Amino acid sequence: MIETLARYIPDHAVKAVFELIVSNQVHLKIVNERQTRHGDYRKGLSGKHEITVNANLNKYKFLITLIHEISHLVAFEKFGRNIKPHGSEWKYSFQRLMIPYIRPEIFPNQLLPLLARHFKNPSASSDTDATLALALKQFDQQNDKNYVFELPYGSVFRITNGKIFKKIAVRTKRFECLEISSGKLYLFNPNAEVELLP
Repeated sequence: MIETLARYIPDHAVKAVFELIVSNQVHLKIVNERQTRHGDYRKGLSGKHEITVNANLNKYKFLITLIHEISHLVAFEKFGRNIKPHGSEWKYSFQRLMIPYIRPEIFPNQLLPLLARHFKNPSASSDTDATLALALKQFDQQNDKNYVFELPYGSVFRITNGKIFKKIAVRTKRFECLEISSGKLYLFNPNAEVELLP
């Protein structure tokens, strides 16, 4: 298990994360990429704590995702099952579990201030923090996608489900884009990955 973890998370985090997994009796599964989520926690019918994390994540995003999911387990165990999945109890648990990892032996220096800011009030997904998400994406193995914020207005692009859009305008923090086939307007986060079309 330690050897497997070492392939997916920063070296200086392996021992502590392994101890966290063992002490919480987590059954960890590393799975193929899912478009809709980076990880998942559930308590199985047998009572086992099952956590899945996508194998394609870079080591920093993998660590954050794994601690995120363990935080669900810890919050449910401490505060009961009737709490909101990403409510104050989960945030408290996530902060408490994640803060010991926010140090230069584990994360690159350029990520540390972004992580410190994010974990003052963590959100349900690190992807909703556009600045942190973009900083984390620079460590992805391959990235031949464009981000919506990079595209000139009027650009046409495709998203993973095949739908085609045209970038129209900016609304505060998100971009208004027109779906070509339906004429409907949608809002995209600036860090949405898209395929630019000619």
